[in-house]
Amino acid sequence: MSRKWVINASPLILLNKISHISLLQELSSELVIPRGVAKEILSGPANDPTRIWLNEKGSPLIRDLKQVDPVVAAWDLGLGESQVISWAYENPGFEAILDDRAARKCALSLKIPVRGTMGVILLAKKDGRLAKAKPLLNQLIEIGFRIDPELLRATLRLVKE
Repeated sequence: MSRKWVINASPLILLNKISHISLLQELSSELVIPRGVAKEILSGPANDPTRIWLNEKGSPLIRDLKQVDPVVAAWDLGLGESQVISWAYENPGFEAILDDRAARKCALSLKIPVRGTMGVILLAKKDGRLAKAKPLLNQLIEIGFRIDPELLRATLRLVKE
C-alpha cells in the first residue's frame, strides 16, 4: 500500500465522532495534517475529542507548510483547505482528503486526486477493514453530515449494500 494522504479538519472530526479515525492510518502509508488544519482543530474546546486525539496520537502527523501556493490562494479557501491542497500540489503522489465542495473543485482543477470522508469509508469496506459501510454512513448523517439521498443510494449500490 502506498497511499499518501494529506487531510483537512472535517474528515478528521467526522471520523473521530463515529469512532473510526483509525481508518486514516490503517488505509494510508503516510498521513499528513498541515499545521493550519491542526490550528483549526486545536482552537476548539479543550474537551473536544478530535483536539484530544490530535494532541496525543495525531501530533506526529502535523507538518509545516512554508506558504500556500499562489495558485491555490487565488481560490480564496479557508486556511486548512488551502494548506491541504498546497501540500498535495507541492508533493506529487499525495491525495487530498477533503469534504468542502469548493476545495475539491480547486484540487481537481490542479489535477490533485481527492477523496472525502465517504470515500475513506468506502475504501475501508473495499479493503476489508469494514464489514459494512452503511452503518457508518448512517452515523455520519446522524451527527449532521449532509449526504444527498440519491448519492447515498448510489454509494451503497457500489458496495453492494
